[in-house]
Amino acid sequence: MAQGSAKNRKPAAGTRAGGKQAGRKRLPRSRYNAAEIAEIFSRFRALRPEPRGELYHTNPYTLVVAVALSAQATDEGVNRATKHLFALADTPEKMLALGEEKVRDQIKTIGLFRNKAKNVIALSRKLIEDFGGMVPRTRDEMVTLPGVGRKTANVVMSMAFGIPTMAVDTHILRLGNRLGLAPGKTPDEVEAILMRIIPDEFLYHAHHWLILHGRYTCKARRPECEACIIADLCKSKEKTCDVPAPIVALPQQQLPGME
Repeated sequence: MAQGSAKNRKPAAGTRAGGKQAGRKRLPRSRYNAAEIAEIFSRFRALRPEPRGELYHTNPYTLVVAVALSAQATDEGVNRATKHLFALADTPEKMLALGEEKVRDQIKTIGLFRNKAKNVIALSRKLIEDFGGMVPRTRDEMVTLPGVGRKTANVVMSMAFGIPTMAVDTHILRLGNRLGLAPGKTPDEVEAILMRIIPDEFLYHAHHWLILHGRYTCKARRPECEACIIADLCKSKEKTCDVPAPIVALPQQQLPGME
């Protein structure tokens, strides 16, 4: 299959691509036992059977660019810019031909747009020179691209290539500690704990379920505990409700900023 969406792709049983960064360091323990963890993710799956990332992209290359642009920016803001950018350039070759100035003009509504435009051009050039214009499938290779870190690589590995990973953003870092699910001090620690405790059957979608739960329910400033489907299981000191909200399967979410 040519490079493209990982939709409906099933990871090999037991295959995991994370947790290595913590080495043999003793990690904090989750406050939840195996049965509780399985129940949490069972409910997330019932609510959102097929969750997806909210960044617009058309192929692995545009996904790399979109995730790199999303640093310190909202998905909605990135999508408003990239829907026009990717109509002009959806391959490394087209992006180089477009040039840094025109890339900058297309993404000027995004924070840090000048530096991000430089990185988009630089990563496009490196993809052509070192990888034949194709996005590599390994994290070690991906993080050699300008503007691409571990989180971006994990997102691309999961969404583009169907490799189970845990991309720890601010939402997952917050949830891991607020709930006590993965009480790590750093994104790497939270990633390692989650990769260790989440059952294989849930791992492929787990990072999307956690991100969406943090974005729309367990919000940073004011968690909406009354709307939480795991309120009875939650062990956060901040929670204000012990009664779980009813689970009603949600329709496939629409990408923000694409109207």
